[in-house]
Amino acid sequence: MSRKLKGTVVSDKMDKTAVVRVDSLKTHPIYKKKFKVSKKYKIHDEENVLKIGDVAEFVETRPISKDKSWALSKVLEKV
Repeated sequence: MSRKLKGTVVSDKMDKTAVVRVDSLKTHPIYKKKFKVSKKYKIHDEENVLKIGDVAEFVETRPISKDKSWALSKVLEKV
């Protein structure tokens, strides 16, 4: 089963590619305080439908380019 992630589009300037930021909460191992971490993924957007601020769900695929191995599955929110 392939992994699914959900995140917010932060860049749509490339052709057929969007950069999506995924935020998550982690807990510090000693102090037990929660803190927010984020990671950016380049995802394949064949029809260039994503715009900055959209919320998208994407799945892991075979490598499409050097650092792009995720593909858009559906747009959850449009801005």
